[in-house]
Amino acid sequence: METRVSLWLPLLLCSIMCLGTNVVQGNPNYKDALAKSILFFQGQRSGRLPTNQLLSWRSNSGLSDGAVARVDLTGGYYDAGDNVKFNFPMAYTTTMLSWSTLEYGKRMGAQLPNARAAIRWATDYLLKCAKATPGKLYVGVGDPNVDHSCWERPEDMDTTRSVYSVSPSNPGSDVAGETAAALAAASLVFRVADPKYSRLLLNTAKQVMQFAMQYRGAYSDSLGSAVCPFYCSYSGYKDELLWGAAWLYRATNDVYYANFLKSLGANDATDIFSWDNKFAGARVLLSRRALLNKDSSYEQFRQQAEDFMCRILPNSPSSTTQYTPGGLMFKLSESNLQYVTSITFLLTTYSKYMSSAKHTFSCGNMVVTPSTLKYLAKKQVDYILGVNPLKMSYMVGYGTTFPRRIHHRGSSLPSLLSHPQAIGCQGGFQPFYYTSSPNPNILTGAIVGGPDQNDGFSDDRTAYSHSEPATYINAAIVGPLTYFAASYSA
Repeated sequence: METRVSLWLPLLLCSIMCLGTNVVQGNPNYKDALAKSILFFQGQRSGRLPTNQLLSWRSNSGLSDGAVARVDLTGGYYDAGDNVKFNFPMAYTTTMLSWSTLEYGKRMGAQLPNARAAIRWATDYLLKCAKATPGKLYVGVGDPNVDHSCWERPEDMDTTRSVYSVSPSNPGSDVAGETAAALAAASLVFRVADPKYSRLLLNTAKQVMQFAMQYRGAYSDSLGSAVCPFYCSYSGYKDELLWGAAWLYRATNDVYYANFLKSLGANDATDIFSWDNKFAGARVLLSRRALLNKDSSYEQFRQQAEDFMCRILPNSPSSTTQYTPGGLMFKLSESNLQYVTSITFLLTTYSKYMSSAKHTFSCGNMVVTPSTLKYLAKKQVDYILGVNPLKMSYMVGYGTTFPRRIHHRGSSLPSLLSHPQAIGCQGGFQPFYYTSSPNPNILTGAIVGGPDQNDGFSDDRTAYSHSEPATYINAAIVGPLTYFAASYSA
């Protein structure tokens, strides 16, 4: 009976999730989507751009970042459609790009150097933030409240580039733990390709993690309106301590981190994974030791990872996840695809671990195989790439029908090449923001916030919760796209 349930599960899933979708089935061109998903990061770059910059409508920006604190904080990424550098989501983006490269790098082919370049653009900046001033970790550049009242190109920024930091007296265990995770994960990416850089990343990760562990507190409490409501640490900082220690343990095998992990007592059940809440990601990462290394002391994390999967699967008796009529996972109305891509990464990665370990588990009386998770992950990726009721690709520049009016300053305003005159803080709203015309610049590979719970999408620049792209949406889908690019022909 168990075998029959597991064999028929994909058909059962489809009967539930494909009902009334009227979409064309088939395998999208995952290889093309993968290349574009990584190219997107070039459009988010801050700092002095390299000569091999392919998205040529972008130019140098933020060249004085850090000057008000007399430090060099140039580089890094703008998080979404604005011109602020928020390190909390940027570090998560870096961790997810690194994890994608670690799990799937051997399948990336020609995209592996591009993935490393995208990671390094972030880690070069994060290293500056960690090393510029002893006893401080810089965690952001640009006043978000001022920036969000402007609509101007990053190349024209004339707003105050305020600098924000955490310290022993103003702690930020969440942003520090995530920064440590990013540096540790990236150190593994560069361990063979650039050993010297890898050592620098790992040594800095250890220092930042020590700070996160020693000086406990949420960065939202320390920085207030500089990060809230934009990137408040809603889930607290225990998840980042777990996440950071998990990555340090993976990078070092130091029992110090293993002991810390087990002392945290992080038993919070969850059905989400995002830049804010890392519990599920940490548990999948740690379950690797239970499944692949047969280490029974990590069984707790395996069980928690599988509890998470049971909360995601649509016909699991313990599912707490809503799906749209077209089969898209729907978590929250604000930028829903960020949750879809992050959870999809965990689905493919846990499926991969299960396959290697020849492992299955149960959600009640439902047997879950590696194929169960892989099927659901493919459904989500395909939906994003256009296998949905609107036949709309939610990746800009992929396919023929994709969002043309994304909520993104650089994309929506003419480039310096076509409009060399400066566009001031308020100068971009008319005629560029409040217009139904398509954006003049294509932010290739950008995945937007996505459709509503009824599969509807208006392609409206002012509807930012649906039309705004973000680095953390893209970073999480790189792994699944690589996985499916290697599994299916275009």
